[in-house]
Amino acid sequence: MPRTAISAIQASRSGTVLPAATAGDVANGNSCANDGRVILIVNNTGESERTITFQTAVSVDGLTAPVRSEAIPAGETQVFGPFSPNDYGNPLAFNVDNAELTINVIHV
Repeated sequence: MPRTAISAIQASRSGTVLPAATAGDVANGNSCANDGRVILIVNNTGESERTITFQTAVSVDGLTAPVRSEAIPAGETQVFGPFSPNDYGNPLAFNVDNAELTINVIHV
């Protein structure tokens, strides 16, 4: 099943206005183009902790499974990246455990 693609917006020196964040696709997962200059801003809009899982192409940070999971506390926003294409692939594939996680993809 194809992943739901999220387009990146280009950061600029004059500032970047973020569009409305995209709710994570729980059923299919998400992806975005990854050239090593991609950052994800992930916001947990819910009232309980949620998890985002990044698919990896190789072992990353000592993890033997081809995934890296990060917990995001209720009501918090976290920034992830940049992602090496050698480690995470192109496209960058990620899954969320609940649509309460919203995502903005920034290309820097």
